[in-house]
Amino acid sequence: MPRQFPKLNISEVDEQVRLLAEKVFAKVLREEDSKDALSLFTVPEDCPIGQKEAKERELQKELAEQKSVETAKRKKSFKMIRSQSLSLQMPTQQDWKGPPTAGPAMPPATPAFPGDTSQPTPAPYAMPEFQRVTISGDYCAGITVEDYEQAAKSLAKALMIREKYARLAYHHFPRTTAQYLGYQWAHTAPLEEGLPDFHPPPLPQEDPYCLDDAPPNLGYLVRMQGGILFVYDNTKTLERQEPHSLPYPDLETYTMDMSHILALITDGPTVETQVFDKRRNTLVSSDQLKTLTSNNVFYFFKKIIPLGILKCGCFLDCPVVFFPHLVTQVDTHIHAAACMNQKHLLRFIKHTYQTEPDRIVAEKQGRKITLRQVFDSLNMDPYDLTVDSLDVHAGRQTFHRFDKFNSKYNPVGASELRDLYLKTENYLGGEYFARMVKEVARELEESKYQYSEPRLSIYGRSPDEWPNLARWFIQHKVYSPNMRWIIQVPRIYDIFRSKKLLPSFGKMLENIFLPLFEATINPQDHRELHLFLKYVTGFDSVDDESKHSEHMFSEKSPSPDIWTSEQNPPYSYYLYYMYANIMILNNLRRERGLSTFLFRPHCGEAGSITHLVSAFLTADNISHGLLLKKSPVLQYLYYLAQIPIAMSPLSNNSLFLEYSKNPLREFLHKGLHVSLSTDDPMQFHYTKEALMEEYAIAAQVWKLSTCDLCEIARNSVLQSGLSHQEKQKFLGQNYYKEGPEGNDIRKTNVAQIRMAFRYETLCNELSFLSDAMKSEEITALTK
Repeated sequence: MPRQFPKLNISEVDEQVRLLAEKVFAKVLREEDSKDALSLFTVPEDCPIGQKEAKERELQKELAEQKSVETAKRKKSFKMIRSQSLSLQMPTQQDWKGPPTAGPAMPPATPAFPGDTSQPTPAPYAMPEFQRVTISGDYCAGITVEDYEQAAKSLAKALMIREKYARLAYHHFPRTTAQYLGYQWAHTAPLEEGLPDFHPPPLPQEDPYCLDDAPPNLGYLVRMQGGILFVYDNTKTLERQEPHSLPYPDLETYTMDMSHILALITDGPTVETQVFDKRRNTLVSSDQLKTLTSNNVFYFFKKIIPLGILKCGCFLDCPVVFFPHLVTQVDTHIHAAACMNQKHLLRFIKHTYQTEPDRIVAEKQGRKITLRQVFDSLNMDPYDLTVDSLDVHAGRQTFHRFDKFNSKYNPVGASELRDLYLKTENYLGGEYFARMVKEVARELEESKYQYSEPRLSIYGRSPDEWPNLARWFIQHKVYSPNMRWIIQVPRIYDIFRSKKLLPSFGKMLENIFLPLFEATINPQDHRELHLFLKYVTGFDSVDDESKHSEHMFSEKSPSPDIWTSEQNPPYSYYLYYMYANIMILNNLRRERGLSTFLFRPHCGEAGSITHLVSAFLTADNISHGLLLKKSPVLQYLYYLAQIPIAMSPLSNNSLFLEYSKNPLREFLHKGLHVSLSTDDPMQFHYTKEALMEEYAIAAQVWKLSTCDLCEIARNSVLQSGLSHQEKQKFLGQNYYKEGPEGNDIRKTNVAQIRMAFRYETLCNELSFLSDAMKSEEITALTK
């Protein structure tokens, strides 16, 4: 059965939702730079009058509810449902005897499908013994039954929308969440089926630059219509406008789905603060109670287990078993142009000037220029350069000044040196940049446990950018087993258009994606690009999120082929068209047995909260995510959907948010899927091991335990573009299973207690949704 994107039939309710979303967008456009622009989304931090009024409204509503006979019956029924759910969620305990091969225990109960009388049998898994804290009576926690049901159904609908976009683009969606939503595939599909396809690394005896294994050409035709590339089997199907059966999201459905999420997060202060914020804060309190109740066990095993040795019974949430640098970590967010530290760059500049000062490195107006002449024109002697005079490190002067931060990419403020040392396209063919990247790669390989996912830029100015980048990769032999590559697309169409480099935004999209379709359809004709794409695992969308956009994205927005103005499209516009083309490309490559790509945009570092709504639909995972702190609803949705977030506290500290206010520790304790990353070591770090610097500072400032650090490291491997075989090597054979069954403590050093606690807590939160999934509207969405 062909995979197709389900289109919505717009109802009167949907029209009301659309109008509400348009009001939200309009308010954001009017007041984007002011605090009031976020007032619809944020919980008031210091507003006693507003809080008092909200409490009084809730009290009056609850008193009226208590007098209602019908409500009393509903509440009694609801109490029974919740009591059954809580009792089923408590696993039966057995003596813990080792890793997840011990005797079966019952995990939290999986709900039956709406309308189904048969109760599904939970799969057994081994469960360690530890103290559990159960909070019952949530049906009478100061929240009316109507608010509870409304909130739960809205959350379920939002998660179903997310599942649709993730599944069709071959992005990750947690199977546990899908089971609680009642999806059949979550019960019947093989566990490995939902995994993204990443090309495994070549064996030691294989050549990573071999061009002879390209599959045969198909001869399909590709045409762009409305900013989306469609594939046709032949000229006849092209004339009949019958594209190859590949799913893509139509604009009207996408904007309607986005409107539903916007309506959810702006559904008044009562539901938002009373329901979602309480559930969100309960997650942190549960984590603190779990740590408190396990403390005595920690110290007992601290005395009997030698440091760094895994002997017997190491299932505890203990801070003393392994050092964090002895487990595999992946730098999930790093830009290749800044992957070296400032001392490394300075040393390389001095070395090149010392060994090859008379080498021709540039050409200007037909005149060839040597390296010595480049420095003479800048009136500087490389021998006098210091780390301070290089001036590439971000500091207080870059805080809330993204323009000044971008200038830090220019060593000593000279764009000529950036073009020479930090670009892939120049007179030397990017040789200097490749040499530095390879030096960084060698350091990673020597460390054994560290991997990296550097971003390389494709701007969309020309279709030749892709073959040139592939040629740079192969010619300079940049491949490293410790690196996977991500392509970042800067959102700077307005700059290219103002310089007359592009006729429309559609042309930019075509330059970005058409070479990929051609290399997928006819790899024999594009061998170098076909080879390079084996080591590319995803796409990123980058630039300053705080930039103001005057356009409100909707189904009435002009299509990319007629977007010819010099105004830059809004963030949501970029994400939709990138995601739509990635979805078609992934399905085409999956048909051919080729690797697929993840969409991993920068999101939530600054700007509007609507950016996080767009990413909730389109992204597999995001980088930064700071603004989730401002929206309890979105934060709770990101938790239930377990959307990975690559966070960079040191980067944020220099640009947008002080380190002490960074929400990473809060997100980790709530159970969000967070990892640590460096972003730009050249600008933000001092040591050679920038990722270990991130871990060390986070551990010191937030007093993170070793188990905390190892959980973050495990998350980084899971959300990375490493292949299935590599993840099995680093995390264990069953890493793709959720809960403690998927954890191999011998490889991850994450305690089974920690994994069991995370899994049970998630199941408890999801049970709130399953108990409310009784209406026909929600049931219809799962079919």
